[in-house]
Amino acid sequence: MNLNEHILKEANKLRFQIGENIHDAVISSIYQEANSIAGNAILLDRKKHAKVIDSKVDRIVTSKTWGFAIMFALLALVFWLTVEGANVPSGMLASLLVDTLHPFLKSVATQIGFPWWLSGVLIDGAYLALAWVISVMLPPMAIFFPLFTFLEDLGYLPRVAFNLDAIFRKAGAHGKQALTMSMGFGCNAAGVVAARIIDSPRERIIAIITNNFSLCNGRWPTQILIASIFIGTLVPPLYSGMVTAGAVITVALFGILLSLIVSRGLSNTILKGEPSSFSLELPPYRKPRLLQILYTSLIDRTLFVLWRAIVFAAPAGVLIWLTANITIDDKSIAHLFTVWSDPFALLFGLNGVILLAYIIAIPANEIVIPTILMLTVQILGMDNLGSGSGVMFEADSVSLTADILVAGGWTALTGVCLMLFSLLHNPCSTTIYTIYKETGSIKWTVLATIIPIIMGFTLCFIVAQGYYFLIN
Repeated sequence: MNLNEHILKEANKLRFQIGENIHDAVISSIYQEANSIAGNAILLDRKKHAKVIDSKVDRIVTSKTWGFAIMFALLALVFWLTVEGANVPSGMLASLLVDTLHPFLKSVATQIGFPWWLSGVLIDGAYLALAWVISVMLPPMAIFFPLFTFLEDLGYLPRVAFNLDAIFRKAGAHGKQALTMSMGFGCNAAGVVAARIIDSPRERIIAIITNNFSLCNGRWPTQILIASIFIGTLVPPLYSGMVTAGAVITVALFGILLSLIVSRGLSNTILKGEPSSFSLELPPYRKPRLLQILYTSLIDRTLFVLWRAIVFAAPAGVLIWLTANITIDDKSIAHLFTVWSDPFALLFGLNGVILLAYIIAIPANEIVIPTILMLTVQILGMDNLGSGSGVMFEADSVSLTADILVAGGWTALTGVCLMLFSLLHNPCSTTIYTIYKETGSIKWTVLATIIPIIMGFTLCFIVAQGYYFLIN
């Protein structure tokens, strides 16, 4: 074979290979394009199918017939899981921090040679307040916030805002205030922070000021305990639990009503303005992201709020111990204040112990009942109860708590007025601080603080005077 024939043969072979490669590339490209078209068609079909399902679900959860029923049922389930689920871990934390670690720290302080007053201030005061706040506050928040965040991530909470928009617009507020109000049932400080989702500054301030009307998890135990002692006992035992639950739910719903009334009042006076347009595009339902839910609920919300509460709880514990142990003419400051304020407090169906407890327990609602019990047994001289002067405690049973309160002169009127005052009093110091951080205004912070307490005293006065009028 000469050189020309060899070159021609190799050229034909190369042309065949190139053609074959081009042919394979074209075929591969066609298959890829077909696969892409098929994938897009499947994706579009899935999206269309998902939208159809979302639309069918929305016709139910946002309907006038079923929307509110489903909404209340879900929120009631969240609250029930929170209250019931927190009982065991709260008891375990209290057993560890209060029943076990507190006596241990006291014995260590004694062995080291701490003066009694230093041991009292640091351990009976600051530490014990921290222990009560952590044991009572942490478990409910660790349950409520993940459940709430789950509904948020699922895409259901915007439907709640949609359902309640008309009601809040009539009150001169924003539909999203329903979400901040719901968050306030877990913690008012978290509800205040959640008001950031409202774009209108005017309506955001309304949501912040009225958030305290939502019963936070620090007030639920007080409501349940007092209702079971003074309201549940008014009926036969068979109906006691139902009546107790009904009384607590009534107070919570009353708080929502007051939130709407105050929102309307603010919107017509110092925060005048028309409700902003609320164009809400309902997001699609989606599969909840577990890790994101846990991070948002436990780190951004639970630990953030708990840390602020702890910072304010320690000084409150010190103040509680000091009022119970600093004496004038052999009478503690707590005893003197109680005797002096009793006539004033009785006008409102309360007593001096309750007033003092709410004054010195401003940092955390969780320590109100332990403070009330400590002050009551100290003033009555019940030396066999509690762990000493200025040492907060909880009774071993509801019946023992009832015996202590009744011995302190409590009646059904006291219980009812305390439930109302627990709903309507100044926010805790954590919430007050958060309001200031969110608004940057002393004016709005002061207003948010004094509005509920003025309403609380007014309502308690009406109830108490009405009761006194009826019995006389």
